[in-house]
Amino acid sequence: MLTGCGQIISNAKQEFATDLAATISEHDDPETIQQAVPAYMVLISSMIRSDPDNIDLLLSGSQIYSAYASVFVDNKQRKRVLAQHAYDYASHAVCVRKPAACDASKLSYHEYELTLKQFSRKDVELLFSYSSAWAGLIQANSSDWNAIANLPRVKASLLRVIQLDENVSNGDAHVYMGVLEALLPPSMGGKTELAKAHFEKAIAISKGKNLMAKVLYAEKYARLIFDRDLHDKLLREVVAADITNSSHRLVDVIAQRRAQKLLASSSDYF
Repeated sequence: MLTGCGQIISNAKQEFATDLAATISEHDDPETIQQAVPAYMVLISSMIRSDPDNIDLLLSGSQIYSAYASVFVDNKQRKRVLAQHAYDYASHAVCVRKPAACDASKLSYHEYELTLKQFSRKDVELLFSYSSAWAGLIQANSSDWNAIANLPRVKASLLRVIQLDENVSNGDAHVYMGVLEALLPPSMGGKTELAKAHFEKAIAISKGKNLMAKVLYAEKYARLIFDRDLHDKLLREVVAADITNSSHRLVDVIAQRRAQKLLASSSDYF
């Protein structure tokens, strides 16, 4: 009976976290979410504390910490702290499901590639959350070469996600890969054509509805190669998009605002 009661409570927690994520995603006022989410971050952390091996809760916690850090936090120290929470939750979720993949940064690259083969299609959401949280942690610690040294492992993880199910999260695994491949210009070894291919694949998967993919395509790729025509075309499409019935209105509103700023600075940049 006690086991059954525990399962009911655990399921209720998961349902709450799922509903919370959907409510945040569908909201259309970033300022309200910016003020409200910290309280829910603390709440989810307390739920995880009482149910530390609940994979669904761990992933919900990772996603909300990661998203808040990347979108709403400018302070570098705060960003690092929140990104670490996101990574720790996702990493523990991986350890619960795939113990051999624990402490990935301590494995050799070859060993880590072998552990990735243990992930199947049913694990794709887990692997994507882990990969994106790890990418966010590296971004938050971009001045730390020890963190940057893990980029090849993050890329390998994302490529495994794409291999298993490239449609996950509306093609966002391709968006992450596009950003990573566009970190450097071609003259410094950057693989800009690969970046372009990933961004275009993400847009195709979402049938043009992944607005943040277009914004990052313009910002990270078009600006890198000084292609103003592509840059302005993508951003105008984002600004003109009708997001009234979008299930990702929060991200779409943020994408449109970012697109407007990038367009406004286009003449100065190019």
